[in-house]
Amino acid sequence: MPVATELTIALAKGRILDETLPLLARAGIEPVDDLASSRKLVFATSNKDIKLVLIRSADVATYVQYGAADLGVAGKDVLLEHGGEGLYERLDLKIAPCRMMTAGPAGKTLPRGRLKVATKYPGITRQFFLDQGRQVELIKLYGSMELAPVVGLADIIVDLVDTGSTLKANGLAPLDHIMDISSRLIINRASLKMKNRPIRELVDRIENALKRP
Repeated sequence: MPVATELTIALAKGRILDETLPLLARAGIEPVDDLASSRKLVFATSNKDIKLVLIRSADVATYVQYGAADLGVAGKDVLLEHGGEGLYERLDLKIAPCRMMTAGPAGKTLPRGRLKVATKYPGITRQFFLDQGRQVELIKLYGSMELAPVVGLADIIVDLVDTGSTLKANGLAPLDHIMDISSRLIINRASLKMKNRPIRELVDRIENALKRP
């Protein structure tokens, strides 16, 4: 029986994609179509045995977990929320760096009692406040996080912060630093067994590309 060699890499749209593509190019993997202008979601590459699938950041870990993709690039925030089941976290790619932080209205004293916290990271948030011994009411949101304290939906938010300019524009200020976040190369555990050689070769190429500017 011939050994399967075709590999599928799941990539997240947005900033992670913008910083992953140059890294893959240095590893000799380039999409044959322009990802920015194409409406396709599956892309052939300059390597006939490697294809790319373009999906939402929050879904990358799920695609890799269930084997719809052999490898993927996902932020550490996504992996922590996902739990890592069925995945092997192989490389810290050091791309799309940012900070997970709490943030609230600038200059406003927070209530001493139970805080209302809006976030799309309930797992990380729950653990952070649990470690502090503080009770919070979690409000799950999927976007426009900065709006929650402005309209009184929440006292503070937990979100990713890059420059902090969006917080400032909405009258918010960063408070607690929870963790630093970067993007990781993840591998489906079953794929690593079934396609060990091509995956190892690809990881070596990406690892070498990380060493080159």
